[in-house]
Amino acid sequence: MRGLVERLQKVKLFVLDMDGTIYLGDRLFPYTKSFLGAVEESGRGYCFFTNNSSKNRGAYLEKLCKMGIIISPEKMLVSNQVIIKWLKENRPGRRAYVVGTAPLIEDFRLAGIKLSDAAPDYVVLGFDTSLTYEKISKACHFIRNGAEVFGVNPDLNCPVEGGFIPDCGSIAALVKASTGVGCEFFGKPSRHTLDYILGQSGHSAQEIAVVGDRLYTDVAVAAGTQVTSVLVMSGETTEEMLAGSDIKPDIIAENVGEIGEYLRKNG
Repeated sequence: MRGLVERLQKVKLFVLDMDGTIYLGDRLFPYTKSFLGAVEESGRGYCFFTNNSSKNRGAYLEKLCKMGIIISPEKMLVSNQVIIKWLKENRPGRRAYVVGTAPLIEDFRLAGIKLSDAAPDYVVLGFDTSLTYEKISKACHFIRNGAEVFGVNPDLNCPVEGGFIPDCGSIAALVKASTGVGCEFFGKPSRHTLDYILGQSGHSAQEIAVVGDRLYTDVAVAAGTQVTSVLVMSGETTEEMLAGSDIKPDIIAENVGEIGEYLRKNG
């Protein structure tokens, strides 16, 4: 590993990205379970946080279960939860038009947020793998007519086996190109996400390490704070991307397996 590795000694909770960090597509990395075991053996804890708003907590718990990782619901955090919490607190009673998959829309319904595809007060853009031209046209129409617009996660691409597919950030860029209106995002690296993690975990910033494969989300969420950022090179980021970026992680590891090896040697 490279960087300020000694900072891991103060860490009590690892907040782990998923795609490109512990698995790729439906393939669990071979070192993931060993790493999770090392975290627990060292007396530390871990939870997962994914920006991927195309699924919800239940879907991720099921996916992890199929991979042999059984966790309590409280350890599975999704960007959906961050934006819904903020909207309930800051836009109570207002109607939403959600450009998203069925699981994202179901999260809004279960949270009691009113949905409308005729006269919404705001538009929410998610990572919609079921995106249609009709959906995007409606969203742009509502925004041009004064509806606010919010984005769940800013990721431009989602890593999959064999490459990448367009993510929420790309959908938001399309909407901005059409309407001229950009949106605020709530997933990593938004401060909304960090505040949510701190609130849910009960840990101080210096006791948390965020681990992920993306500079502009996983690493950037910790920028300017006491949270330790750990970049793993098992996903999106290449050495060339790292060298050319203004966003720098505190620690760089080839993968989470390398972090696990460090914990076993250093406690």
